[in-house]
Amino acid sequence: MERSLKELKPGEKAVVTKIKGEGAVRRRLMDMGITSGVEVQVRKVAPLGDPIEVNIRGYELTFRKSEAENIIVE
Repeated sequence: MERSLKELKPGEKAVVTKIKGEGAVRRRLMDMGITSGVEVQVRKVAPLGDPIEVNIRGYELTFRKSEAENIIVE
């Protein structure tokens, strides 16, 4: 079953398996350090689910729900 970063709850850790999307969206995520095999931990999710704050490679990033849907984890 494929899960996106959007589906994780605060405190959960997962490993990125795939980045969906194409062109600029995908390139931007990869430039931010989101690559296959990297561990990501969800720190906080705003009350309405947007944005999502994560720890990755020792730093914090914030994603919109629409961006988090493109990051597939296991």
